[in-house]
Amino acid sequence: MLDKFRPKEISWLSFNERVLQQANSTDVPLMERIKFLGIYSSNLDEFFRVRVATLKRLVKLGEHAKEIIGHEPAETLKLINEIVSKQSVYYDETRLSIRKELKNHNVELIDEKQLSAKQREYLMDFFNKELKNSLMPILLFDRKNVPDLVDDSIYLAIKITTKDDREKIVYSILQIPTEKFDRFIILPKDSGITQMIYLDDVVRLGLSDLYYFIEHEKIVSFAFKITKDAELDIEDDISSTYLETIDKSLKKRKKGNPVRVSYDKNMSKDILVYLTKLFKIGKVDAVLSGGRYHNTKDFLKFPNVLGKKFVYNKLPIICISDLEKKNNFFDVLKKKDILLHFPYHSFGYFIDFLKAASVDKYVESIKITLYRLSKSSDVIAALLNAARNGKEVTVVLEIQARFDEQANLQWSEILTDGGVKVIHGVHGLKVHSKLTLIKRNEKGKIVYYSAIGTGNYNESTAKLYTDFTLLTANENITHDVGRVFSFLKNNYKHYEYSTLLVSPFNTRKVIKKLITNEIKNAKHGKKAYIHIKINNIDDREIIDKLYEASQVGVEVILLVRGMFSLVTDLKGVSENIVARGIVDRYLEHSRFMIFANDGNPKIYITSADLMVRNIDRRVEVGAEILDPKIKKQLIDIFEIHLKDNTSARVLDNLLSNQLYTNSSKKVNAQLEVHKYLSNNQ
Repeated sequence: MLDKFRPKEISWLSFNERVLQQANSTDVPLMERIKFLGIYSSNLDEFFRVRVATLKRLVKLGEHAKEIIGHEPAETLKLINEIVSKQSVYYDETRLSIRKELKNHNVELIDEKQLSAKQREYLMDFFNKELKNSLMPILLFDRKNVPDLVDDSIYLAIKITTKDDREKIVYSILQIPTEKFDRFIILPKDSGITQMIYLDDVVRLGLSDLYYFIEHEKIVSFAFKITKDAELDIEDDISSTYLETIDKSLKKRKKGNPVRVSYDKNMSKDILVYLTKLFKIGKVDAVLSGGRYHNTKDFLKFPNVLGKKFVYNKLPIICISDLEKKNNFFDVLKKKDILLHFPYHSFGYFIDFLKAASVDKYVESIKITLYRLSKSSDVIAALLNAARNGKEVTVVLEIQARFDEQANLQWSEILTDGGVKVIHGVHGLKVHSKLTLIKRNEKGKIVYYSAIGTGNYNESTAKLYTDFTLLTANENITHDVGRVFSFLKNNYKHYEYSTLLVSPFNTRKVIKKLITNEIKNAKHGKKAYIHIKINNIDDREIIDKLYEASQVGVEVILLVRGMFSLVTDLKGVSENIVARGIVDRYLEHSRFMIFANDGNPKIYITSADLMVRNIDRRVEVGAEILDPKIKKQLIDIFEIHLKDNTSARVLDNLLSNQLYTNSSKKVNAQLEVHKYLSNNQ
């Protein structure tokens, strides 16, 4: 019998394989397939920087590690390396098939040995006039000289055979400056074929000129990159402020321990041995051979030289008629709740909500939680404008948003300088909720308006991720939202909530109660089902409760994008649980749960995944949907996802990621949701 719980890291690798399957699918436009290669690579980099790094730390705990995570981290690390090695073969096969297809459309990637005389002259001119000054060779004269390499950057390991009898071999390292120059350079046309070359190969072309100071007979180079531990070490230090502590931790991250080395499989053994010893790469570290080129996340920036026909057709933004009229924004919300569906609806509606509050003479205050923001944030601009207009603006800004810490430190300073009160989260808890509360004085009566989201208040990701934001003036909901903000201001005060799921206080309790209710109804012969769309699920207590529901006949259907520790099809345990995962043009990020409740469904949208960290160690908020029209809308949308047979994969025990098929016509959930929302405004 299979174990009842699968390590979340292994299930995540299965998710990333689904990304790779999109890159391999001929149903996906060619330029989008190239982007999926980039997404796969970018995902894998972050996986090693965070998940693998955490497992490596847990290995040091010995037998106590299994008590913490439920499995042996060393065994999981070994399995990860095996899976990633297999996926790398699939990746290379997919990449080569895409290159062949590009060639069929007269687009070709060539290397420095395939250049015409005209192209060579063009690139050497570029090398000498622009590129050369950005190349800084590091010479490795002995193993004590350990350079501090930049995490996730491409380097060339260079072996120079000199004419000096005393020192015949010199090793060097050279960073490829992809932050400054495009990775893919379009070459002057010699024929009807569009040819491109990697920046790496332009560097290779000029190596002899770059190392002019060493009299050499031969220079060979091989690409490699090192991925480092990206977890922050937050130490309690009474002599430091919270912001200073984060800043110190960010500096430590830059010098994190290596967790993976990927290298050109043609690299000579002496160079590989030299590098692994130099950087102290151990047995639990992943040392992965690959092709000539690394950091293929840069495929996300691959130039579209084929035109619109080879990318996804843009779906038109769906207008919400009530919000398009020149009515007062707040008058609309007094009449009904509105659920924004990104990216099908414009994120501009939420910005309009904030802008309306910033200039409305009756609005007294705005409170908001922020986690990740766009680089040029209209949210920040609206909040600063509100402060300039005399509103009392409070921002709960989570500094520990992974990889956004530095940006959030800067936003904190900008907001503070603009007269906004900034609260830096809660000690010991990440504030991951997406909440806005607007206080308005309407003829002497205080009325509140709220926005509750499943994803970040970020206009950039709102174009790429599916997410919800509920806009409401419902007094029960806004009252609860006000209590959450009271807790965020005074952490010692805890509250009861009637309409919200609030981690770490009542989320676990309420979800277990909702599942228990379905179990009770099933036992009494009543209609009972649990339908959940979520990003990740690894909480064993919740999983056990779902197993219990399955065993009494509750229909459990799970749409899970990423980590998935539950095991389906276990005899006598999970036979009534169906699970699928969708990877498509948009990242499926919206989270919602539907419980049959004997014909009167209970529905929640939420910022939380069903993970221990989201339920017990973060401030997360889910909102009960009370508006009947929106409830029907979410039930219908879940059903649409269940019919997808173009990109939905079955999450089975073998992690085979087989495409879900049925006898009906082709159904793409994201296109169908767009159509549904267009027809049901």
